[in-house]
Amino acid sequence: MFEKILIANRGEIALRIQRACRELGIKTVVVHSEADRDAKYVRLADESVCIGPPPARDSYLNMPAIISAAEVTDAEAIHPGYGFLAENADFAERVEKSGFVFIGPRPESIRIMGDKVCAKRAMIEAGVPVVPGSEGALPDDPEEIVKIARQVGYPVIIKAAGGGGGRGMRVVYTEAALLTAVATTRSEAGAAFNNPEVYMEKFLENPRHIEIQVLADGGRNALWLGERDCSMQRRHQKVIEEAPAPGIARRLIERIGDRCAEACRKINYRGAGTFEFLYENGEFYFIEMNTRIQVEHTVTEMVTGIDLVQQQILIAAGKKFTLRQRDVQFKGHAIECRINAEDPFKFTPSPGRITNWHTPGGPGVRMDSHVFSGYTVPPNYDSMIAKLITYGETREQAIARMDIALSEMVVEGVQTNIALHRELMQDVRFREGGTSIHYLEHKLSQRP
Repeated sequence: MFEKILIANRGEIALRIQRACRELGIKTVVVHSEADRDAKYVRLADESVCIGPPPARDSYLNMPAIISAAEVTDAEAIHPGYGFLAENADFAERVEKSGFVFIGPRPESIRIMGDKVCAKRAMIEAGVPVVPGSEGALPDDPEEIVKIARQVGYPVIIKAAGGGGGRGMRVVYTEAALLTAVATTRSEAGAAFNNPEVYMEKFLENPRHIEIQVLADGGRNALWLGERDCSMQRRHQKVIEEAPAPGIARRLIERIGDRCAEACRKINYRGAGTFEFLYENGEFYFIEMNTRIQVEHTVTEMVTGIDLVQQQILIAAGKKFTLRQRDVQFKGHAIECRINAEDPFKFTPSPGRITNWHTPGGPGVRMDSHVFSGYTVPPNYDSMIAKLITYGETREQAIARMDIALSEMVVEGVQTNIALHRELMQDVRFREGGTSIHYLEHKLSQRP
């Protein structure tokens, strides 16, 4: 087992990793920017190293500084959390070449799944269903592009091969708009991801966003830990996540879960990962794989009782992977609300000092947050400041507990999206379950 792990991230995930390490008896090193010097997880760490000024490019994306911090503190492994460098294959490779263990997949797995064209090809070979579309990157020949679109059928969506997080995609409804959309997306993809390749998929009109959590040891041992419904989104950014997905037959979930586990075996996947699908009319269509821990891993932990972050660490340490599919039992229902420092309906960031912070409690309530009264939300990073999770024996109970927890939560000094979450907990369509990924944006567009 590791004696010391460096945590190369910030915010609530840094604290979450730290807690998992402490439970395993592992010392932690936290790297931080100047903006996060007074963060709770920095104070709680066994050691901390400031690696640069507030801009992420000068700190949390500064690979040499992070590796140097691991060297000077004698850390044995580096946990990247999510975001920043978590899915950067070059970083994973540099970590391992520097003599440290990267707590995550092998660099080659990250590269395969990070390129959406390669990922789609790998999933087809593994028998995982994919969205109908181009077989690979779109050709340069305009006539061929038009031909592919006609075969797929409008509407289509043009996606950047190296994109992610909702960026690098454009929906096309008519042939007249096709070539301009392809050219624009290529240009944006080259600038944003240093990869101008784009591909085409059928644009599903009213799908849900369903994801399958997996754990694998890099060999033949791979299992799936249920599904999450992440359909409540705005601009491709998740707002609420829950497990299990309401209204989907268990036999369908089991079938797609088994295929995901087999895909992990075929690519020798190591660690935690998530297969993301669009689900419509009883069919699953693979869209991408996240080769890291997810923000929403909490709801899976609540319904399985399995600590995913600890499992990441144990797998990376080479400990025998003792879990088997028969050990994974699902019980109850869990919901997560992402609490952001932002205007609840305009979604503009609201950095600043939190003057009063009170978190809810009670049966089935979990709060993952690094925030405290007096904490200053910096303007340099993502606006998420907490994750509020509730668990119940039924979905109805989980929703009721979330509604109560949101009503008890107090955040003063900055704006938050708590009002939006409270509105959604009372929304008839959400309470029924099964809304599409377009529901929230449609609902917001109807506001006066």
